[in-house]
Amino acid sequence: MSGDGARMLVVLADPAPPELARTLDLAGYSWKAVATISAANEAEPDGGWAGIVVDASADLDGAWAFLRSARKQNSDPARALVLVTGAQIGELQHRDDLFDDFCLSPFHPAELEARLRHMLTAEVEVTSADLVEYGELILNLETYQASIAGRPLDMTYMEYELLKFLAQNPGKVFTREILLSRVWGYEYYGGARTVDVHVRRLRAKLGEQHAGLIQTVRSVGYRFGQSRWET
Repeated sequence: MSGDGARMLVVLADPAPPELARTLDLAGYSWKAVATISAANEAEPDGGWAGIVVDASADLDGAWAFLRSARKQNSDPARALVLVTGAQIGELQHRDDLFDDFCLSPFHPAELEARLRHMLTAEVEVTSADLVEYGELILNLETYQASIAGRPLDMTYMEYELLKFLAQNPGKVFTREILLSRVWGYEYYGGARTVDVHVRRLRAKLGEQHAGLIQTVRSVGYRFGQSRWET
């Protein structure tokens, strides 16, 4: 990635935590750490910020205030990723309008980099693609695009990965622990609760008519679609 202003991130955390700074540097991002929205405005490059990374782990209220100001000041604000602790994950509810993705802190560098890449990558056209289809749901594995009944779904990286995994295994029941292992790929700091959060967000985005595609199996976990014994 180039280091020009068009690819520069603004990071609400001054100074930025060492692990965050290291991850951004190794991923090739140019970035600027700020402590306030005023500082962000003063340092904003001519082309605008490519994205916003907000470390909310130390000051959650300050993080929401920063993002509200960013949204209010710009009709087309930069996409924002929020870092939260496992104890703060419940605070994400009803604030979907303030951020585009989130990552639990402490984070795995590979996941944070993947989420940023997905969040900041512009849509590209492809001539052919691998598709996962289930009823009216279509997932494009090349472009990370998804739609339900012809309506595009705006999902975070891990929401997409979870939905893809479930849609590729219809009718099978998975515990939260198995989903963490198979989708996140390592022992995840957020524990089983992060699966519940992602499922809730997915159901909301699928809409009332299609939310039932992801079923809760009491005392076990989740299942996508119908089992082969159902009609």
